[in-house]
Amino acid sequence: MLAKDKDDIKKDAKNDAKQDTTLTTKITSTLRENIICGDIVPGAKLSEPKLAVRFDTSRGPIREAIRRLESMGLVQHVPHEGVKVITLSLERVIEIYHVREALEGKAAALASQNMSDQEISELKTLMNMHSDHQSNTGVYMQAEGDFDFHYKIIQGSKNNFLIRQLCEDLYHLIRMFRYQSSQFSHRASVAVIEHQQLLYALEQRDQQLAEIMMRRHIERAREDIIQKLRELKP
Repeated sequence: MLAKDKDDIKKDAKNDAKQDTTLTTKITSTLRENIICGDIVPGAKLSEPKLAVRFDTSRGPIREAIRRLESMGLVQHVPHEGVKVITLSLERVIEIYHVREALEGKAAALASQNMSDQEISELKTLMNMHSDHQSNTGVYMQAEGDFDFHYKIIQGSKNNFLIRQLCEDLYHLIRMFRYQSSQFSHRASVAVIEHQQLLYALEQRDQQLAEIMMRRHIERAREDIIQKLRELKP
């Protein structure tokens, strides 16, 4: 075989691998949002053949996407049943929100000292956007990344360990739980007020107040979820 032919084969293989990675990322992102927003309900089974048909692809990218979702904690392998979307149990809510309260409280304290004036101004603009959305729809705005109020504060802590823990390892679980809690109608307006109080603490560069406000905000969200789940429990 000519060296040129070998180079072409290698190039084609690299292009195929790149396309597979791009497709897998796209599938993972779509399924992740479906799960977080409840379009794929807790306990639902993820079927590789059905998903392959849905995304018009082979089962390889589907299998890799499911593996990634499992690493995010959004799906799990159930013996003799296959891969299923996690179910929001009371015990898991308590565990996640206790971790959030401790870590995000500290992140808010650090953010009060480490965020620049420009970053706090941008956070205020984002807060106003969320407030307008809540006023117009009655539902708190669900956003990801830079449009996520909590995410921006965590990033503003400038603490790489906290950022990794909250914006990578736990982020999608936190979004899932927070999304479900925001569906309780009375929490939307309350959450906006609590965010405004937190923003005030950041603007004042008050480290202690920022931590207290964040911890109280997450604690109240946790209590509301627990109450709602207990009401729904048969």
